[in-house]
Amino acid sequence: MPKIVAVIGASNNRQKFGNRAVRAFTQQGYTVLPINPHEREIEGLKAYGSVLDVPGPIDMVSFYVPPTIGERVIEEVARKRIPEVWLNPGAESDALVARARALSIQPIVACSIIAIGQDPYDL
Repeated sequence: MPKIVAVIGASNNRQKFGNRAVRAFTQQGYTVLPINPHEREIEGLKAYGSVLDVPGPIDMVSFYVPPTIGERVIEEVARKRIPEVWLNPGAESDALVARARALSIQPIVACSIIAIGQDPYDL
């Protein structure tokens, strides 16, 4: 069953990985929730300011923001009880991983686009 995935740092700039991820997950049949407090819509999908603004559960979250922002957002992810957390290249830091673990989150530090069988550079 396709998962509901929140993309933290989703973007309308098609060159950015926060946009490529939205398109990759959509192409793979996921329900995609773009998270960006500065956008209303991304790739035709309603954007949310925070995972806490999303009604209902979220199965996984994929981070495309700098670690300093991630350290704030991870608190919201913990409050929302999102079970699967991906920190993509450039979004991870030792401090963020430590904070996640302190919140009982075991983050996966890897490229989530490649993990679902897509080449981010082909999107």
